[in-house]
Amino acid sequence: MYTAKGQLDRNAMIRHYQPLVRRLAHHMMAKLPANVQVDDLIQVGLIGLSDALSRYEAGQGAQFETFATQRIRGAMLDELRENDWMSRGSRKSQKDIEQALHRLEHRLGRTPLESEIATEMGMSLSDYQLLLGKVRGTQLVYLEDMGRGHDDDDSFLDRHMADSDADPLNLLGDQRLREALVAAIKLLPEREQLIMSMYYEQDMNLKEIALVMNVTESRVCQLHSQSIARLRAKMRAH
Repeated sequence: MYTAKGQLDRNAMIRHYQPLVRRLAHHMMAKLPANVQVDDLIQVGLIGLSDALSRYEAGQGAQFETFATQRIRGAMLDELRENDWMSRGSRKSQKDIEQALHRLEHRLGRTPLESEIATEMGMSLSDYQLLLGKVRGTQLVYLEDMGRGHDDDDSFLDRHMADSDADPLNLLGDQRLREALVAAIKLLPEREQLIMSMYYEQDMNLKEIALVMNVTESRVCQLHSQSIARLRAKMRAH
């Protein structure tokens, strides 16, 4: 990807790595509320890619794609930090779901059904599913917060998306917590286990998972939110 004069062809590099920007944007969308537009993330990510091209030095040791991935994610997160994308209402809804799950698991002694969670929250199933879609930006496993409280004014984004991979497993530094999470994942309903595997292990985005499962992308988002809520409720108890 060099010009006839032996110089790096920036335009060719940007075209080549555009799919990487799109993939990172779509993968991040599962952790963001519905009002965030993927096209906006892609545009910001392209700026991050351009910055990576300007700053990369081969002698640094890292491959360009690894270096660019960090810059692209960083640009997207900086953009999100500048906008008030997380509402107190969404955060409260998140806690309401967790509390309902905790009560049901204690009372039933098993993993509650989706319809049972809706009933516990005094909602119809359709309304509960809509709520799952709305709070998807809060549905992250923030296991580094276990065992200590946080003020509601703390930066949710800084606490829950600052890691390089945004992968819950990377947030675990304690082996006992890691083992507890593995055990909790095994207790998820089969469909939710499948979604977690495709999303976090196979690095598939919501659209790709939807095609595999033959459901809508919004339904995958709901199930992803619900599975993370189940895991967080279990890990808080741990």
